[in-house]
Amino acid sequence: MDRPRLDLAGIDADLPIGEVIRLTLDGAIYHARIEATFGNDPEIRGAYDNPRLAREPGEGIDRLTEWLSSRELDFGRSVCFDVIVPGHAYGLRAPGERTVYEATAPPSESLQGIARSLDDDR
Repeated sequence: MDRPRLDLAGIDADLPIGEVIRLTLDGAIYHARIEATFGNDPEIRGAYDNPRLAREPGEGIDRLTEWLSSRELDFGRSVCFDVIVPGHAYGLRAPGERTVYEATAPPSESLQGIARSLDDDR
């Protein structure tokens, strides 16, 4: 692949494969989809401005690539993957960086369904 990806194999967290999660980069909240590799390990292939763009990544700007470039983190380098709210919100930081995250509860299932239907209408 010609773009970075975040390999989450070996992460001791119940990651929702196929779902869109919140991903905090430098205090800004983006959205990323947890994908599965051919070996069924979780990975993130990009971070986007909203959930719809995370599901359809060809349309938006990949904020993960921008974030990695701004820190000069090359392919194969490690980053810290923080669990903020399991199954819902996570954060990334470069090794040695410290940050504080805002923990927000995930929306109820009914609100998630409404949001998905609105995204599908776009």
